[in-house]
Amino acid sequence: MRVSKQSVYRLVHSGHLAAVRTPSGRSFRIPEAAVREFLGTSFTQASANPSQ
Repeated sequence: MRVSKQSVYRLVHSGHLAAVRTPSGRSFRIPEAAVREFLGTSFTQASANPSQ
């Protein structure tokens, strides 16, 4: 996604990106499905011909 670690933490804490805390409680694991869902809902496809 080419975003900083802090941006990912912000997305997780705000609820925009689903994540699971590890048993140690010190880090998160983000399922691939959650990343795909986030990307699918966050970006829209640009028109093939923007002048029309």
